[in-house]
Amino acid sequence: MITVIDYGMGNLRSVVKAIEKYTDRVRVSADPESINSSDGLVMPSDGAFGMAMKNLREAGWITPLKNYILSGGYFFGICLGYQLLFTSSEEFGFHEGINIIPGRVVRFGMKDLKIPHMGWNDVEIKRESDFLKNISGEPYFYFIHSYYPEIDDREWVLGEVEYGVKFPCIVGRGNLIATQFHPEKSHRVGLKIVENFVRAVCS
Repeated sequence: MITVIDYGMGNLRSVVKAIEKYTDRVRVSADPESINSSDGLVMPSDGAFGMAMKNLREAGWITPLKNYILSGGYFFGICLGYQLLFTSSEEFGFHEGINIIPGRVVRFGMKDLKIPHMGWNDVEIKRESDFLKNISGEPYFYFIHSYYPEIDDREWVLGEVEYGVKFPCIVGRGNLIATQFHPEKSHRVGLKIVENFVRAVCS
């Protein structure tokens, strides 16, 4: 069973539909207890970092979610669900993150740079991963965000993109994969990452 985490931060239907292309064993849950009966977790959504952490904290997700990830459970973070894995964010003030990946989320600060970063960009794959199988070259993915992560441990970096500054947009270690872009909106190549994740969980 793959559980898509509902923490009140956007429409989750497009992510569920992408997963349903490869398995019917998917559900949306706002209950942290559902982790106990999950083989994989997906945390997508858009919005503000601070509000997302507040929602996760008040619903009781933080501790069981962190324990699940640290114990090696399959986890896929998307967009805001990617940024929340970092230590902290400066979005609308200072906010602590889930703190799985050492680093901070900061705002694009370059002059004459259109913000948010919205549209298609080519990504440089830096390291091999089972979640990136059959993806080669510099594939294009769909982005929409105003903040990006500065990472402290480059061993996490699987892919990078340049938009005014070069930053990690795919991270992974063990059974965790997370992307700044939206794989569910990135056509065939994005769906390949979703498929690889589902195949890994269901194998």
